[in-house]
Amino acid sequence: MSKNPKELLRSLFEAAVASAQPALCLPPFLPKKVEGKLIVIGAGKASAAMAKAVEDNYEGELKGLVVTRYGYNVPCEKIEIIEAAHPVPDTASVTAGRRILEYVKDLGKDDTVLCLISGGGSALMSLPPENMSLEDLQAINKELLSCGATINEMNCVRRNLSQISGGRLAKAIHPAKIINLLISDVPEDEPCNIASGPTVQDKTNLSDALAIIERYKISLPDSAKKYLDSKALREEAVDISGVDISTHLIATPQLALEAAASICRKEGYPTYILGDSIEGEAADVATVIAGISKQIANKSQPFSYPCVLLSGGETTVTLKGDGRGGRNVEFLLSFALAMNGQEGVYALAGDTDGVDGIEEIAGAICDPSTISRAWQKGINPRKSLENNDGHGFFEALGDSVITGPTRTNVNDFRAILINGDAS
Repeated sequence: MSKNPKELLRSLFEAAVASAQPALCLPPFLPKKVEGKLIVIGAGKASAAMAKAVEDNYEGELKGLVVTRYGYNVPCEKIEIIEAAHPVPDTASVTAGRRILEYVKDLGKDDTVLCLISGGGSALMSLPPENMSLEDLQAINKELLSCGATINEMNCVRRNLSQISGGRLAKAIHPAKIINLLISDVPEDEPCNIASGPTVQDKTNLSDALAIIERYKISLPDSAKKYLDSKALREEAVDISGVDISTHLIATPQLALEAAASICRKEGYPTYILGDSIEGEAADVATVIAGISKQIANKSQPFSYPCVLLSGGETTVTLKGDGRGGRNVEFLLSFALAMNGQEGVYALAGDTDGVDGIEEIAGAICDPSTISRAWQKGINPRKSLENNDGHGFFEALGDSVITGPTRTNVNDFRAILINGDAS
């Protein structure tokens, strides 16, 4: 137990991010030399770093094209890297979708396409249906991001409003072979939900998407309504069972949590992973985990302190105020309020891609003095939470966690250090 609490929490977050770096986790999954051409395509916040790992470790000839988030570029020699917007697609996203579809045309059965897919790919590689504008697609994405839908629900809707997601890119690649290398940022690591599954079989259908749209009262532009109501779409099934596909999860939230747990144990802290797929409203999840933390700190149940609780997944924030959102800072502010200055309890919540919501801030850290320090600065913590202004709250206290682009993404990371009465 050589590190102070905040240093320890930050080191755990860094270990989780490091475990999902493509340079470390990708090379073991690369194919040997293939018969025909090897074409590399990809989309996601980690795709440029994945492309670099391919170039550095693949022994044969290759060429490729991948799209990543603005600022997440990694220079490559043989693979072209283009940048686009996230979490709401832009013109560059549509251009990327068209270019990647064109890139895989006319391949033969001896050719192989190496698909580098990671979180964020839904927005970065977007291609709306014909007669549906980018502006309409942007409006739908903004509603999905603010309505409280889970990531899996959002991606189900996105798949049904795309010419590239939900296995459609795989269909375009056929008859070439496909090797999918995936970095998971979704609960339960379901491949069709990672970047909306462009090169895997969709396990949902149009009825599922329509139910989600109805559930959250999502307002659809006329072009989207017409497309979803069309008889042709209802009869269409994107069946890619005849495509030669192999899929590998090379980094996952669970592996990131295990990497952090290893650091904890080296520091002498018993560590418990509560789950890698925790979902729900961020503020509500925080209240539950705070209750568990109090029970440990005050009664040594269900675990004795000192200890560390780790968890991952993807919570949601239903925007009601005019703050900047961010599910990790929302979680942490709610957690701090629920702990109410409990001695010996520290917490970090951050997004492993370095971006919480739309902010270039990964998350934040709280300690027993968080709420009292806020009041001293004239900040009402409860009002900040009600206003979805976790970013403003922790920025004012100097407790934001800023990493810059991590060039990977294995979802949210939360660590609670419980020292009991010790500080």
